[in-house]
Amino acid sequence: MDGTLALMIPILVPLGMFAMIFGIVYLHKREKMAMIERGMDPRRYKPQSAPYQNLKWGLLLIGTGLGLFLAFLLDRTVFQTSKSDSPAIYFALIAIFGGIGLFLSFVIEKRDTIDKGKPSIYVEDNESL
Repeated sequence: MDGTLALMIPILVPLGMFAMIFGIVYLHKREKMAMIERGMDPRRYKPQSAPYQNLKWGLLLIGTGLGLFLAFLLDRTVFQTSKSDSPAIYFALIAIFGGIGLFLSFVIEKRDTIDKGKPSIYVEDNESL
C-alpha cells in the first residue's frame, strides 16, 4: 500500500496542478466570451471589490486560532494526554470557532449595511408578502 501511494503522489500532484491551472484559464476565457456575447467590453471589466472580505478572513482566522488553542488546552488539561489521542476535538473546535467568526462577520456586515441605509439582501421586505 505504501509503495503504491509513493508511486502515485509524483504522478497525481502535477496532474492535479495542471488540471487546476487549465480549469482557471478555461473559466476565465469562458467568462470573457460571455461578456463579448452580451456586448460588454472585457477590457473595461473590473472585479467588484468586496469591502468586508478582510473582515471575514480575519474573523475566520481568529476563530480558527481560538478553536485550536482551546482544543490544545482541553487536550492537555482536561483529558491529560501527552499524545495526540483525540484529534476529533481539534477539528470540532476549529470548525465551531471558525463558524462563529464567519457568523460575527455576517452580523457586523448586516448591521453596517442597515446603518448606512443601503438596500441589503439581508433586510426582509414585509410589504411584498
